[in-house]
Amino acid sequence: MSTGNVLGKAQLGGLFFKERSIVIPTHVPGIGELRISERALRLLIMWLISSFLAMLALALVLQMINSRRAYLEDHGRETILLADATAASIRQLVRGELAAGRTPRNVSQVDLQDALLPSALDNGRHFIIVSATGEIGATVPVDPALEGRGVVDLLSSSFVTGAGLDDTRVTRLTLADGTDAHVVMRNLAPLPAVLLVFQDRADILAVWTANTAKISVLFIVTFLVLVMLGAAFHWQSSKAAEADLSLAVATARLDTALDRGHCGLWDWDIANGRIFWSKSMYDILGIEEEGEFLTFGEVAERIHPADADIDKVVDQLLQGQRGVFDQEFRMRHENDQWVWLRARAEITRAPDPLTGRLETGDPHLVGIVIDVTQQKIADKLNQEAELRLKDAIENISEAFVLWDADNKLVLCNSKYQQFHSLPASVCVPGTPYDAVASTAKEPVVRQRMKLQTPDMSEGSTFEVQLGDSRWLQINERRTKDGGFVSVGTDITALKKQEERLLQSERELMMTVRDLQKERLLAEQQSQRLADLADKYAREKTRAEAANRSKTEFLANMSHELRTPLNAIIGFSEVMQGQMFGTLGSEKYLEYAHDINRSGQFLLDVISDILDMSKIEAGRLQLELETASLAGLIEEALRIVTPRANEGGLEIISKLDAKIEAQVDKRAMKQVIINILANAVKFTPEGGSITVSVLRRAGELAIQIADTGIGIPKPDIEKLGRPFEQVENQFTKTKGGSGLGLAISKSLVELHGGALQIESHVGKGTVVRVVLPVAVAEAAKPRRRSVG
Repeated sequence: MSTGNVLGKAQLGGLFFKERSIVIPTHVPGIGELRISERALRLLIMWLISSFLAMLALALVLQMINSRRAYLEDHGRETILLADATAASIRQLVRGELAAGRTPRNVSQVDLQDALLPSALDNGRHFIIVSATGEIGATVPVDPALEGRGVVDLLSSSFVTGAGLDDTRVTRLTLADGTDAHVVMRNLAPLPAVLLVFQDRADILAVWTANTAKISVLFIVTFLVLVMLGAAFHWQSSKAAEADLSLAVATARLDTALDRGHCGLWDWDIANGRIFWSKSMYDILGIEEEGEFLTFGEVAERIHPADADIDKVVDQLLQGQRGVFDQEFRMRHENDQWVWLRARAEITRAPDPLTGRLETGDPHLVGIVIDVTQQKIADKLNQEAELRLKDAIENISEAFVLWDADNKLVLCNSKYQQFHSLPASVCVPGTPYDAVASTAKEPVVRQRMKLQTPDMSEGSTFEVQLGDSRWLQINERRTKDGGFVSVGTDITALKKQEERLLQSERELMMTVRDLQKERLLAEQQSQRLADLADKYAREKTRAEAANRSKTEFLANMSHELRTPLNAIIGFSEVMQGQMFGTLGSEKYLEYAHDINRSGQFLLDVISDILDMSKIEAGRLQLELETASLAGLIEEALRIVTPRANEGGLEIISKLDAKIEAQVDKRAMKQVIINILANAVKFTPEGGSITVSVLRRAGELAIQIADTGIGIPKPDIEKLGRPFEQVENQFTKTKGGSGLGLAISKSLVELHGGALQIESHVGKGTVVRVVLPVAVAEAAKPRRRSVG
């Protein structure tokens, strides 16, 4: 096989599966195709159907609302035009009689009928002449029940304030019988009467309601059709998803088995020059899986030059010279290290794409590749360990010999050979013990001493003194495989150990001195830790001084900023009021309003910072005096009520004017305003705020309860800290500095009281300003004893 063949990547006989994907061609430069998985496509289609239905429903609702509003406006303009035309016709009739010198007569049923345009009575319009005394005269269509009755009996008393004479817009009123109607009134001067045109709102919306019903039916039918299509698609997708899940589980199991076994599968399409590697193969080589095919250059450049004859082996397989491909070779890892691989494969044939027969199919080399790098490393380490062991045994000072279970020589060193004067011919592994013993020459032994050891059953230990005054300790032990090992150690130095006892004692004394030095070093370290603790205390004191400096700086800067802010607020109010003439464009008034509102907000923030700084610096002194809590609350309500009315809130007060307390009026008023402002800020439209004063055993409480959004329990503990807010800077929907409750809490605590907060998310919040009994009792008038 030529080395120029292209190696690619193809699937391996149904063993590997991937999630099916759909290829979408694109025309974006740099992007040839866009692949979307089936699961993602199913989710996308379901999302598109849901989004389409939601957008269609939203568009339909908006269209119905807009058409309803436009229909009412068009119908109102038409009613106003008809009323103006009818009133003009009647006034012309009256002026004609006046010009003829006759006294104007009352408008009759015929006169009113003649004054109406052809389409005036469409959609249930009623035209009524009302005299100056409020009596109903002519009516079209004719309604005898209304003739001679008062207009209040028809329209109720609300038309006096609700409807305007000659108004340019239709007025919506509730009739005396509870009917919702549109009303237009026109003056008939010089005739002392009024033309009244009214129309039931239900009659106006009848046509719109019919059209809306048709559109709604069409939408419901469309909705049901799309839902049924989506359900069918979802059912079919669920079946496909189950198959994909089973396929994914099987693939995951196979991938896990390959990963744990450090092996991979490959399918080499030799005829077409394509090769498929399993994912584990890419992991073994540290390669990122890119594309569908690998070129021969990508594979060849990773094969070790000494192992580059794989293509020759494949040629032999194709020619029948080999039956199985079993080869070890090295490939370069992504980190430039060599990985040893062992491949076992054989030639198979894929089904012919035209006939489906295996005999005519393309040859494939299919097999498994195992990572044997660790095995190679272990073999190399074993060889190196064996060489090191032999080298170590050879270089030790002891005579060493090892016999196997059959009493044959396994290993001995040159010391043993010299000790027994053995020739090299008998020191070969495998030599029987008898042959070695018959050749050995025993050394001259001056004396022999047998030593008693706890493990005498496993072998023996004894000492001998040679003729040259050397001492040897010979240890003989049985090995686990039944062999025998003998080590002769030169212990001459050990025998002289007793002579060096004094030296050992001196060394022991030196060790004691070293321990004393270590103890001294430990004491020095303890002293350094104490110094560090002192340094920490000084740094803490410095930090507290810096905090006080910060508080004083904020207080001073707040004073400096309030002066220019007051000027900004004052001049913006002058510009809003246009005291010195018009500003020109309406935008200037909007800008002046924005400047005034922003300046007022900034002034409030600075005032809060100033108050907080005074409190933290301990410079706020309370001026206690007897005050009515109900009066303080009413003053605060006068400030907060306009803001509550703008938000559509109801304020309920349950106050007792007799309850008094010894408080600082300004501080307590500020506390109540801050709490009420928070309640107004976080209560949605239509909610209510209840203010009451409670006298309970041992305490007096001002309670402010709202039906607002509530506070999560974990966040209640944060409230009352400076600059702490439940909403962060990314989610907050209301402005504020976060100092209101902190200031209120501090002011209440200066009075000796406490600020209590109870809240439930979505239900509301209850804030209580609890004052001790001593404060409340101090406000009671003291009685003088008589007699």
